[in-house]
Amino acid sequence: YIPMKILAIHADFIEFEAKKKAMKQAEEGIAEGKQRITECLVVYSAVEKRDEEKPDAVVQRYVKEIEDIANQVKTKTIVLYPYAHLSSQLSSPAVAEKIMKDTEKILQGKKYQVTRAPFGWYKSFTISCKGHPLSELSREFSSEEATNLKKESKDQPFEFDTKKQLTKEEKIRLSAAALIAKAVKEQFREAFIGSIGFHHDQAYVDIAHFSWKPDYSIRLEKRITELVKQNIPFAPQGKKELLDSYQQEIAQDLGKNASIYTLGDLTLTSLFKDPFVKSTKELAAIKILSAGSAYWKNNEKNQQLTRVYCVAFSTPVELEAYQKKIVEAENRSHLKIGKEQGLFVVSELVGPGLPLLAPKGMTIRTEIVNFLWDLHKNVGYQRVAIPHIAKDLLYKKSGHWEKFGDELFHVKGKYESFVLKPMNCPHHIQIFNAFSYSYRNMPIRYFEPTTVYRDEKPGQLVGLSRVRSITQDDGHIFCRVSQIKEEVRTIVGIVLQFYKTLGMDKDYWVSLSIRGEDHSKYLGTQEVWAIAESSLEAAAKENKLPYKKMPGEAAFYGPKLDFIFKDSLQREWQLATIQLDFNLPNRFELHYMNEKGEKEQPVMIHRAISGSLERFLSILIEHFAGKFPLWLSPVQVKILTVTDRSNEFAKQVYNKLKQKDIRVELNDAAETIGKKIRDAQLEQVNYIVTIGDKEIEKKVLAVRTRTGEVTFDVKVDDFISQLEKEIKGKVIS
Repeated sequence: YIPMKILAIHADFIEFEAKKKAMKQAEEGIAEGKQRITECLVVYSAVEKRDEEKPDAVVQRYVKEIEDIANQVKTKTIVLYPYAHLSSQLSSPAVAEKIMKDTEKILQGKKYQVTRAPFGWYKSFTISCKGHPLSELSREFSSEEATNLKKESKDQPFEFDTKKQLTKEEKIRLSAAALIAKAVKEQFREAFIGSIGFHHDQAYVDIAHFSWKPDYSIRLEKRITELVKQNIPFAPQGKKELLDSYQQEIAQDLGKNASIYTLGDLTLTSLFKDPFVKSTKELAAIKILSAGSAYWKNNEKNQQLTRVYCVAFSTPVELEAYQKKIVEAENRSHLKIGKEQGLFVVSELVGPGLPLLAPKGMTIRTEIVNFLWDLHKNVGYQRVAIPHIAKDLLYKKSGHWEKFGDELFHVKGKYESFVLKPMNCPHHIQIFNAFSYSYRNMPIRYFEPTTVYRDEKPGQLVGLSRVRSITQDDGHIFCRVSQIKEEVRTIVGIVLQFYKTLGMDKDYWVSLSIRGEDHSKYLGTQEVWAIAESSLEAAAKENKLPYKKMPGEAAFYGPKLDFIFKDSLQREWQLATIQLDFNLPNRFELHYMNEKGEKEQPVMIHRAISGSLERFLSILIEHFAGKFPLWLSPVQVKILTVTDRSNEFAKQVYNKLKQKDIRVELNDAAETIGKKIRDAQLEQVNYIVTIGDKEIEKKVLAVRTRTGEVTFDVKVDDFISQLEKEIKGKVIS
């Protein structure tokens, strides 16, 4: 399929004359003689065969493209010029002429001076191009693209959280953010206060007409200390007329739920019930952490506000403990460790959000993927492989086209257009649908670690934790309704075994994510959703999962179980997920033959154990602080020579370890043994083997652990046996 093409030229003038008809269907009533239009945008156009399917949509896109170009070159004079030579797959004359005439009419209604060259005639023309950088522009677009124009940014109204009961700690943090707002308002009268809310374990306040500078933290904290001592009450029943413009807009969105508080001369609208402590006296320890930015009502077309983040505690001791935790988190940062250990690379030439795994990083990922497959291969899963692109029709049928909108990457080939896959499930559905199954074959289970692509905003991209190329350890199950509980039980077993092996299975909980009140956001009927939600909750109960119902958190195609695990810093991460889906099987008309020989629709279960492998790797690096257990370590053993006399025996040991698939490196450089040991320790190698004259004489090893414990006279075979046992057992310590 060749899309509609236009060639736009910003011209000093165009002069054209109709000579004779090129076809029977040529336009009638054409003016004789030459026409000359000056200072204009000439749009040469060819309407394609497939544009006949959606002519109105093509007109919509055609008008938009002309308006965009006309705005760029700053002209209101348009010449529409049918030009068949741009295409080899022309539409019927009737459709092409109608599209040209409809476009002319719409542009005239938008106050453009429009001249349309006659359709279906041989014409002579002379054109003078202005020759500036924007004077010659080409576009091509399809009828499908015309119906999927870029989504308009819309205001996200504020909503009152009617269900969340704030803890004492949350009230302290929110109160601290309000106190920061008061301090800012006192010192910067032109500032306006926006919303106050939470970001993970921090609180924030958004401030308009206020630019952050590094020295403001000290300045504001000094004033905050003074305000705390004044014992100012957080008083409810404030008056709406005292609200500034931003606060009034919040109150308007909240309607009857709007609760207004005063803090001295500052009046605020709260998004939460009973949000603050009684007075500033309860805020014993406040720390401003950082400042960023946010758009008013999450709309990039609105005012950009400064977002100030903070924490607060009842005692200074708690704040000190928190600050130590922050320092520990910074030392464990996957960006820092990744660079030190050479695990991954971010290249400006490749682009943001597209990290490159170096050999050592790839080693860790490969071990994780291999372990995941070990957990699946004996419980009925089969490996599949799919391409990274597909026609847009696949995602229009699945619903992902509308769901992901501007996050889709488009790929143009010579003959067809494609989309980089934002999800894998539609591809896996095509595999299932290509074969005939009966109830005896069910369930069908697919497993595939593969990459999807989403065009995340540049400001949100961070190392491995937020990327545009997202590798999922994806799996899809097609089963009967009666098999849901058993399949969920099997997946839960895999999830818990995986995270227990990594030491992350303590104190986890599960979010049973169901629909919110606005059902328009979700695909499928009320009946289908009722079955799906009740089935998943029954499975959660049967598997004795520590779950909480979370309204509004469901995927757009079905409810899900999201597993939240804690790392070694007690930070919570949503990782594994089990999602129930009745909708995609219905959209793609999937079926198998039941016992009665009748077609029956399967249930589809989406499941991921680690989620995004990139994000999971970032969590893993920070969880272990770069000190990976032996089975995951990129370099498990480092052999160090004391003198050149040690080289021969060291190479023999090196080769023996390599033959046993132990990841080993040899450092026989002419450096002191002290420096070699320090370098190996900085690399966080699990075992450092030192070979000197004694070791050569006895044919033994001196083995140093990562914690500094040294064992002498270790036999080579005993060392290898110990390593193999530790690797096989996936020992953490």
